[in-house]
Amino acid sequence: MGTGEPENRGADRTGLVAGLLLAAGSGSRLGRPKALVELGGERLVDRGARILGQGGCAPVMVVLGAADTTVAGALTVNNPDWSTGMGSSVRAGIDAVPDTVDALLVALADQPLVTAEAVRRLVEAYEQGARVAVATYNGNARNPVMLGREHWSTVYSMAEQDVGARPFLRAYSHLVTTVACDDVASPEDIDTVEDLARLSEMLKGV
Repeated sequence: MGTGEPENRGADRTGLVAGLLLAAGSGSRLGRPKALVELGGERLVDRGARILGQGGCAPVMVVLGAADTTVAGALTVNNPDWSTGMGSSVRAGIDAVPDTVDALLVALADQPLVTAEAVRRLVEAYEQGARVAVATYNGNARNPVMLGREHWSTVYSMAEQDVGARPFLRAYSHLVTTVACDDVASPEDIDTVEDLARLSEMLKGV
């Protein structure tokens, strides 16, 4: 796949926006796969898939690796190379996207305070013509990230080891539409048992 600057073909059309939830890691610092960790009585993988669906993504796809499970309302994609890092999960997800899909909205299972409203804002940005969009919090670009189909090959070629779309977003920052989500979501993630306890408390106040 090429690494040249992406073309802008398709900028005047809209189609399906698929949700891609990355949930393949082993959660080494947490001691168990994050996908299976429960928060508020719901597994992180189920919560993430539900949020993507409620935010307007269809279909919803979940990339799994360290944990093998089923996810209600979602298509699961196995990443046999999950131990190499997030980049392989991004590539596995892109490889599995149906031809009917025109854009991908990529989210992480370990960021459970990302909300359906944040997802919806990115979907709306796509519907208004954006072909690359990223959620920002206090001006900082985090997740989720929306990528139009014409950019997937470049993202694919740049996603290596434990990075996903970040190298692409930095290299092609002039293509990025930023979408403020401070007021409806948080990018706080879960890496440790302490993080899980802290976010559980935060969730109670939402």
